[in-house]
Amino acid sequence: MTPAFGRVFFLFQRVLLRGASLLVPRRQRAEWWREWDSERWHVRQSYVPLGATSWQVSWQAECAVTSFCLGAFKDALCLRRHSRQKEPFASLRGSAAQCILWLVAALAASYAISLLLPGVRAENQPSRYQVNSGLILIQDARVHNDSVATIPLEQYREWKGRTQRYFDGLAFYRINKETVSTGVHAQVGWEVAHASSNLFALLGLPVRFIHPDGDADGNMPRLILSDEVWKGAFGGNPQIVGSVLRVGRYQARIVGVVPNGAWRLPGKADAWLLEPDYEIDAGGMGHVVAHLTLLGQSEMQAPHVEITARDPDDAEDDLWGASLEERTRGPWDNFLFAIFLALLALPAITSVSTGEYGLSVHQPSWSGKLCRWGFLCAKLVLLLPIVYFSSLDLAYWHTAFYSLGSEYVQLVSSFSICLFGLRWVLLDQRQRCPVCLKVVTNPAQVGQASRTFLAWNGTEMMCLGGHTLLHVPGFSTSWFSTQRWLYLDTSWGFLFAGSGAGMKNEAITGSSTH
Repeated sequence: MTPAFGRVFFLFQRVLLRGASLLVPRRQRAEWWREWDSERWHVRQSYVPLGATSWQVSWQAECAVTSFCLGAFKDALCLRRHSRQKEPFASLRGSAAQCILWLVAALAASYAISLLLPGVRAENQPSRYQVNSGLILIQDARVHNDSVATIPLEQYREWKGRTQRYFDGLAFYRINKETVSTGVHAQVGWEVAHASSNLFALLGLPVRFIHPDGDADGNMPRLILSDEVWKGAFGGNPQIVGSVLRVGRYQARIVGVVPNGAWRLPGKADAWLLEPDYEIDAGGMGHVVAHLTLLGQSEMQAPHVEITARDPDDAEDDLWGASLEERTRGPWDNFLFAIFLALLALPAITSVSTGEYGLSVHQPSWSGKLCRWGFLCAKLVLLLPIVYFSSLDLAYWHTAFYSLGSEYVQLVSSFSICLFGLRWVLLDQRQRCPVCLKVVTNPAQVGQASRTFLAWNGTEMMCLGGHTLLHVPGFSTSWFSTQRWLYLDTSWGFLFAGSGAGMKNEAITGSSTH
């Protein structure tokens, strides 16, 4: 091959590399060009023999060098794709800002779900749970399910007709399926609670849109609608209050609407038919609510007290008197109690220490320490509402009204999420550099387990910003029982020149040496 033909190949190969360099990001282009041009020179020296006269040998060598130069395009495209994927969020990866953003996203998601669930919306209004103090729900002690009606109407009437020492008020209700006829919706099946006329007054439950003439019609039963039926069957029209409906064999006047979530007693009712005790149909079991006198409240301090089946003042068969104040607790009570239990159980599953930071002239200033503790407090502040809304979402995702089972689900889920959430907060804090608050990476096993008492054994991780090294012992010993941080001075900056913090350290080192 003639020298002129070899120069043509040489120029063509450089043009290929120069064209491939245009695909490389601008800030990396000069260094990339120098590396590939030097590699091309080495490849050419290896493949093109000096003084070669054979056309076939020279042609094969030039083709090999050209093929090498064509591979630069693939490398340039790969580098460009990698830089595009890395640049937008490279600075956030493992940083404190990324952690806070994830927690904010989790809080926003749990809160958005709670707004979509009607049961959670009802639970988030604790003012609806206030009832008169000293109320108990009387039930048969032999029945462990508090949602089952256990008191016959005849028994309630017998109690109501006697002089009581512990009770100054009794109310009865029984839920039956009734056909309701209206001008718009005819023959609609509702779950109607046939209740004594003093039920809502005894409970002290709020009633919206109370009809002023509701008490004037003494001979006509009063009907109170649930919020769900009022919105579903009547479109939320407040003008429906005062109209008359046919409920079963009764003509009843609508006198108000119960707010959503206010009814927390056993049974789900679409409406409450308030009528005198003598007009309630006999037969079937119901629920009895009693109000304790001052003497009864002083003698019956426990949440559950034993009374009788025939007479609350005579001891015959046992019943349970369950305090309604226990049932009307808002979700915040369960949430705060779950947090208290989680704090007590936390030391049993993880160490509450964040490690030893030691003494060094290179450790962060007071502002850096405030940032570290402020970051820890920020995680805790964001964790608590996440626990609250997530537990409510789990408890009421399948139901729109209160149930004792949902209350237990909220308590257990609050405790579990809070416990493991606090554990994550501590574990995350222990793996963050005290200077830049980034997660340390690149774990390396150091030492041997058999030489634990002679030399250090454990895991070593580093901050990619060149600030610290983290030493985590493999076994807890008397001289190395917890993790320790080793602060690096600025002389280590050249090893971390790839990161912004590393280049900053390198600049500081360079300025100090001049």
